[in-house]
Amino acid sequence: MNRVALSIVLSALLASACARPPAPAVEEPLKRGEYLVSVLGCDDCHSPKVMGANGPELDPARRLSGHRAEPVLPPPPSLSYGPWNTVTNTELTALSGPWGISYATNLTPDVNTGIGIWTEEMFVKMIRTGKHMGQSRPVLPPMPIQIYKNLSDADLKAVFAYLRSLPPITNQVPDAVIAPPPGS
Repeated sequence: MNRVALSIVLSALLASACARPPAPAVEEPLKRGEYLVSVLGCDDCHSPKVMGANGPELDPARRLSGHRAEPVLPPPPSLSYGPWNTVTNTELTALSGPWGISYATNLTPDVNTGIGIWTEEMFVKMIRTGKHMGQSRPVLPPMPIQIYKNLSDADLKAVFAYLRSLPPITNQVPDAVIAPPPGS
């Protein structure tokens, strides 16, 4: 290829590269967080349910407020270890299994009963380490920490920003009950 032909080809390539539309703007963090909370299934455990015509439905007035403080649940049934060894309450916010009893956390920004005192750093650290508030007891099943810890920092920060934008709901969730290790 001669110089003239090469020059024409390079000019055409440069012109086509410059003519491309600009890359789309980065999605607004709150919108991204709202989307992620939806597709990650946060409502599945952290939102109380009411029984509808087709089974349990999200209670929109209590969205993401965690397991209800009232009424207090009786002890879960005792199940032997085997293929059926977990039970849940009718609102799908409490789960009992070999690890103990998990109560879904209040994810609203209520200062006393939700994540209102959490920092973004605490939230990200909790997901990355699997430790409540990023430092104490383990986050228990069914929370899919093994999957969520692979989210990018930007996605985790967007989720946190969205959760902090929700209306606060006062709801003191019971403390998790951690079962003794097997064989103890």
